[in-house]
Amino acid sequence: MNKFSTGIVCFALLGTFTFALGGKDNTGSVAASAIAAAQNMTHEEIEAKAKEEAAAAKCSGTVFKAYGTSSRIADAAKSFTARYGIDVETTNVKDSEIYTKLEAEIGGNVDGADVVLTQNGAVLKIQMLNTGYLLNYIPALAEAKFDQEDKSPLVQQYLNKLIIFNTAGGKTPDITNVWQLCEPEMKGKVFFKSPETEKVNENFLIMLTSPAWAEKLAKAYKDLYGKDIELGQFKNAGYKWVAEFLTTCSFGDSDTKVAEQISSDEAAGKTGLFVFSKLRSKTVKTANLKPAAFYADEKNTKMQPFAGFMYPLYVLMAKTTTMPYTSMLFIEHLVSDEGFAPWKKSLGAYSPNHDIGVNKGDKPLAYWKDCLVMEDPEYINKAYADVFEFISKYISK
Repeated sequence: MNKFSTGIVCFALLGTFTFALGGKDNTGSVAASAIAAAQNMTHEEIEAKAKEEAAAAKCSGTVFKAYGTSSRIADAAKSFTARYGIDVETTNVKDSEIYTKLEAEIGGNVDGADVVLTQNGAVLKIQMLNTGYLLNYIPALAEAKFDQEDKSPLVQQYLNKLIIFNTAGGKTPDITNVWQLCEPEMKGKVFFKSPETEKVNENFLIMLTSPAWAEKLAKAYKDLYGKDIELGQFKNAGYKWVAEFLTTCSFGDSDTKVAEQISSDEAAGKTGLFVFSKLRSKTVKTANLKPAAFYADEKNTKMQPFAGFMYPLYVLMAKTTTMPYTSMLFIEHLVSDEGFAPWKKSLGAYSPNHDIGVNKGDKPLAYWKDCLVMEDPEYINKAYADVFEFISKYISK
């Protein structure tokens, strides 16, 4: 096609998609209308609309953008481009920065993300969903293959952070109860990324102060020590465990560094609480590591009352997108078997799609939901101010 013909095609496309050239639509009307219309469209019709958007965007010199707190969104984007011929520009954004960035871009009507893969459901609810900055879209695939609880907001995957022992030299700690992590002799032997720099870690600690988890911790205390817990200054057993755990912990800068430190031969007998998927890293000596949940399985028991925690990554559309059908197609890709492949190839990532299994050597999602602390954004937001100050006080000790 010569330049003159290309110009005519672009002119026609730009006439059709004039909304895409006037800057971001801060009302969200274009994206919301497209989501509503897509409910009565086939996959093929959405794909055709997306390719029209992509062609118009190319003429105007813009590109479809996706942000993710997981770096593997870049690999998912490559497979999306290979399948549909639509380019994607991905940006890996830290958990501590993503919502500030999105508020500035969406609230300021600045060119930014079309689709976002993000964590921390509590902040997501207040800053993004309640404000309408991010919109939920449920592809037909997810409607058919997901549990209802994973649809709104749409969960792309679950990740887990596990209590993991260094068993080098056969030195598996005889720990089957989380209160043992708080005993004086464990000081300096338990490693955790600071909850001040990792919000999902903070959310985990907040969840433990909830009535349900406080009750479980009180029971676990009695099971271990044979007597009722004495709370003293603490509101419930959850507050007491959090205080004693934080006082025992050594804090790392990142889960990668924690995993590397815990896995060394010199760290035999030490314990970490970090992302299970870090065991895929070549710098981590996985032969020295054993999750508490697996160790408990071998002893025909369970780590009481939890073996770590689990949190979701959500995938949503920016209300300011000028490429809503491309956004919907990309979201569908991320929850499909092909789109999930970059995460499925290692331990510690779990799709809510019933047709997608787990990596060899891992446990299914249902197993982890039964033995891990799950996020409840409603409780976290309700208790945040009180527990945040409490956590900060004990981190500094």
